[in-house]
Amino acid sequence: MRGIYACLLFVFAVSAQVSAQEIDTIPTNIKDFDLKLKKSPMPVLKGIIVFKPVDITPLIVSSKVNYWKTKTSIGINVNQSSFSNNWSGGGVNSLAVEGLVNYKAEYKKENYSYLTELDLRYGKIRNKNQLQKKTNDRIFWNNVGSFKIGKDWNLFTSLTFESQFDNGYSYSTVNGVETATLISKFMSPGYLTESFGFEYKPNKYFSTQFGTGAAKQTFVLDNKDLTAAYLNANPGSTKTDNYGVPVGDTFRNDLAFQITSNFEKEVFQNITLKTRYNIFVPYDHFENLTQRLDVTVTAKVNRFMNVTLNGVGIYDKSISARIQGSQSLAMGVMFIFPR
Repeated sequence: MRGIYACLLFVFAVSAQVSAQEIDTIPTNIKDFDLKLKKSPMPVLKGIIVFKPVDITPLIVSSKVNYWKTKTSIGINVNQSSFSNNWSGGGVNSLAVEGLVNYKAEYKKENYSYLTELDLRYGKIRNKNQLQKKTNDRIFWNNVGSFKIGKDWNLFTSLTFESQFDNGYSYSTVNGVETATLISKFMSPGYLTESFGFEYKPNKYFSTQFGTGAAKQTFVLDNKDLTAAYLNANPGSTKTDNYGVPVGDTFRNDLAFQITSNFEKEVFQNITLKTRYNIFVPYDHFENLTQRLDVTVTAKVNRFMNVTLNGVGIYDKSISARIQGSQSLAMGVMFIFPR
């Protein structure tokens, strides 16, 4: 019982204190009091604030999508060597210069694409007491248009032109005298190839074209000059054709099936491998097929200098019954646009 009384007494005391606080809180009217309030440091805006609508002119950005991607490479390779007259190891003073220009433009929009590539190469070497000789000479222009019909397949049509800049000679030495015999000129031979069919392109660095309908025109515009040069160098022999074009004609047309494979990729850091293989099989003479393989390995030394290894293999019975091959290794400067 004493605990209950103690609890009741505590509750009564708390309630009395709360009631006393409510009674002590008396509202006071300070309207007539002279109270000086401390001035606020914050600025006070006086007057009427007027809100006006503001016209915001929308900013129009003029942008165009460029579906073209271009790349231009210009290179110069120089090789020079000289020896004193008493050089015991032997050697021949020489100077070799080679220039190249490669232009590549690619257009892609939705299912359509177009690729054009121009490859120009020319080089010469001059050894002491010898005639000048070509180390490289090529004009190559390839155009391919395609339409996507599947994930990795396209319909394509292509046009390719190939020839050379300067006269080509074969060399022989008789009694210590070096002579040159004319064997080729600009557009002698020259090749124009048209093709259409299906293209397999699983990625951006590899493609194979199956030209079910292909035609190649072989031009030898100076057939008489080449024939005369051959007969002068080989008295008593006969000449029936030049590069498959009969003597007296300047043009030959072939219908064929064609396969062309292209590969271009940076296989290692600063090392790019580029290959192109082409086989052309005439429908009327399967045994006269022609094959060509081009391989280029480019190693980038720094921003401007590079080392280039080129290799070409050709099998064409109209030119030679054996496989032709050429190889070159050069170091020089290369300018690539855009960077």
